[in-house]
Amino acid sequence: MEVKIGVQHAPRELVVDTDVTGDHVQELLAQAVAADSVFTLTDVKGRTVIIPASKVAYVEVGSSVVGQVGFRG
Repeated sequence: MEVKIGVQHAPRELVVDTDVTGDHVQELLAQAVAADSVFTLTDVKGRTVIIPASKVAYVEVGSSVVGQVGFRG
């Protein structure tokens, strides 16, 4: 699952490829925002991204597309 995270005052979004479902990502973010803590997500290689929940501008959850080339028409 590809997750794009926009962080306030950061020029680029973070892209994390993770094994968790989109629903679980939403749960993790909701819990972090409610507790005013950190949003933590681990990618498929075991690396962890930790962001203060108050600095998350947006989260886009979508499926991972590997090796797609060309245009759809």
